[in-house]
Amino acid sequence: MSENKKSFGQTLKTFSPNFWVASFLQLMERWGFYGIFTLLPLYLVASTDQGGLGLSHTEKGSIIGNVTAIQYFLPLVFGVIADRIGYKLSLVISCTIMAIGYYLMGEVNTYWSMYMMFLFAAVGGGFFKPVINGTVARNTDESTSTMGFGIFYMMVNVGGFLGPAMSSYLRTTLGWRIIFLQAAVVMVINLLVVLFFFKEPKMAQRDSKPILTEIKESIMHIIEALKDRRLTILLILMVGFWTMFNQLFYTLPNFIEDWVDSSKVSAWINHHLPFLGTILTEKGQVKAEWFINIDSFMIIFFQVVVSYFVTKMTHVSAMIRGTIIGTIGVTLTFMFNNVWFTIIGTMIFSIGEMAASPTLSAFIAQITPKGKEALYQGTYFLPVAVGNYIAGLISGDLYEKWSDKYTLLKTELTNKAIAMPENLTKKEYFDLASQKLGLNQSQITDLLWNTYNPNKMWYLICGIGVFAALSLYAYNKIMVRKESIS
Repeated sequence: MSENKKSFGQTLKTFSPNFWVASFLQLMERWGFYGIFTLLPLYLVASTDQGGLGLSHTEKGSIIGNVTAIQYFLPLVFGVIADRIGYKLSLVISCTIMAIGYYLMGEVNTYWSMYMMFLFAAVGGGFFKPVINGTVARNTDESTSTMGFGIFYMMVNVGGFLGPAMSSYLRTTLGWRIIFLQAAVVMVINLLVVLFFFKEPKMAQRDSKPILTEIKESIMHIIEALKDRRLTILLILMVGFWTMFNQLFYTLPNFIEDWVDSSKVSAWINHHLPFLGTILTEKGQVKAEWFINIDSFMIIFFQVVVSYFVTKMTHVSAMIRGTIIGTIGVTLTFMFNNVWFTIIGTMIFSIGEMAASPTLSAFIAQITPKGKEALYQGTYFLPVAVGNYIAGLISGDLYEKWSDKYTLLKTELTNKAIAMPENLTKKEYFDLASQKLGLNQSQITDLLWNTYNPNKMWYLICGIGVFAALSLYAYNKIMVRKESIS
């Protein structure tokens, strides 16, 4: 036992200062990003007289889906630029752009201005990802990579938990716009850490090719990797997983705010844990972002346990089981408007994520021909990007037609031939509708739930997850085993 502890301590000492700096930068970057992103679906559609932008869900889905998809494509290009201009300068550029972009997101109030500011911040994120991942890879070897990336991904989820937690408190006490200022401040801190503590790594000598030539070659290398049928089919199949996965962040916050009654849980918190009331609750309900934050909380504490069981499975088996578990979890959150299904479903989903998500990169490594590791790993973000784009479509136009409470209320009033004034804010519309229908807000929610079945979103989300799992099973039977036999 003492030898294991000594071995663990000795391994930690082998990591360079740059590794620890990179891990801290990753924590803070995720703090800033998820401090905005987890609450962004709520902010974009919130009524203007409640501090939101009052956008439609179609506009919301377009902003978060398109921009996030672009952000995951950018490392394919920016990784080349970072290698050319140096990691430290790339991080300075990245943190500066994100700080400015996040701040400006809080200063704009229209669809296109928000789209462009979020896209501007995403450019900074596109610079950040390849540099940080490259720094960790450069400071680990075969004997320390498992622990090194384990620490790194723990930092990802610590930041992913702290960001929304702090933003949740700030938006209740100081208003929505403060969450963007918080993210900007976090990125300024990152910028200072880069300037004073990050050391430029020694880079291998490179040919003095024009940078556009290198970018073109990088893209051609990705195309070359995609000629491998095993890899291409796998990446296509994983689009389904990422589409299903992103509903937790894109759609579930709005679904919770529209339909889930958490008043009893809120009352219990305020009665027994009053010091958490402002942080966790608002207007008699548990804030939607805290249900989403269950995912990061679970990963922080249980990833090691889940990874232990996953190591006893083949990679494809782990992805299949993780996809099935994740599908069950996210389906439960959309199937019912009972708060306990939301909590339990999110917990189940997180177990599936812990099994499936980290395993994809490991499986890509397994099917990679020797000497093409970096080339094949560069394709990892392709299904993530496409999954984000499709998730935006579901969270946008489809949610607005099927499940948006505001849209369904307008349909109900039209069917009852009840006229409503033009140019009302969403809050004013709900308040006036309540008077004309003679129902309180809770009764309106029950009426719309029972009449229009907004939970039918679960059919589609479950179908995507089941298709992904079955496709992976067929892939394992046909492609993987066929290759191993040959």
